[in-house]
Amino acid sequence: MPSFEITRRRFLMTGAATAATLAVSGPAWAAYPDKPVKWIVGFPPGGATDTVARLVGHPMSEALGKPIVVDNRPGAGSSVGAAALASSPADGYTVGSADNGTLIINPVVYPKIQYDPDRDFRPVGMYAGINLLLCVPSSSPIKTAAEYLEKAKGAPEPLLYASPGIGTPLHLAMERLARDANVHLKHVAYKGMAPALNDVLAGIVDSIVIDYTTANSQIKDGKIRAIAVFSEKRLTVLPDVPTMAEQGVPGFSAGAWHSLIVPKATPDDVVAILSEALRKALQDPLVKTRYAELGLDMPPNDPESMSLRWESDKATWQPLIRSLNIKLDG
Repeated sequence: MPSFEITRRRFLMTGAATAATLAVSGPAWAAYPDKPVKWIVGFPPGGATDTVARLVGHPMSEALGKPIVVDNRPGAGSSVGAAALASSPADGYTVGSADNGTLIINPVVYPKIQYDPDRDFRPVGMYAGINLLLCVPSSSPIKTAAEYLEKAKGAPEPLLYASPGIGTPLHLAMERLARDANVHLKHVAYKGMAPALNDVLAGIVDSIVIDYTTANSQIKDGKIRAIAVFSEKRLTVLPDVPTMAEQGVPGFSAGAWHSLIVPKATPDDVVAILSEALRKALQDPLVKTRYAELGLDMPPNDPESMSLRWESDKATWQPLIRSLNIKLDG
């Protein structure tokens, strides 16, 4: 009998302790976040990726009720930042920017990449769609993309196009265009958009594939002419510029995007909180205004929509990259 009483007492004490632990741990976990969240950006401060992340991060931090601190980790086309995110605790306190390059291109072009997107990450949501344009210098006699492709078919030497680098979404968009339109174009790769644009303005290169955000001021100043948009529909900010599909390449579209990702093991409820905060941030009036000015799209920002886009783009672009045998050091 005494033995039973001791056992029963221990049982009751253990049960009370467990209940107390649950009472403490439950509300503590439900209080996420209870400290600042670090947002890893795999590009230098001041660039387009960094600028958009900071723009969205401010209202997102208000929605979370905690500061979001941007941590720039540039290198190897965002691979350095992605590797840092992959090795971070999966607790929701470290998130990261990801684009087409991070999740789709880098795993194919960098042989020594230090992360695996499918193994290491899960989506929170997409937060910006980047619209690409085909442009020529204002001095060019080419007025439309249809003329551009016709000239490319008949020219003794391939037309030159500039891009901000080998293996970028912009370079691959033009390679796909050349394939789908059955024309031969010659890529001139630069280290960034600024030198590429300078050579196009100087008439050294025939054309350039460029994002609207960068091209906008040059178009308004009459320095370059947009002859096609690569989106499925015409852009509200450039209503008179036809899509490539309207100009002889049916079904063609290409673009870039920014998204938010977290380590793979991050709990579902934490991802849901982050996704909801991202949704609220994209409804912020200042964000909407700046997106309109920058010509950015607001894609569906839930994790499921991002997963579908991720898989769809992987099936489209990775075979093309492999066919081109693009390899980079980094």
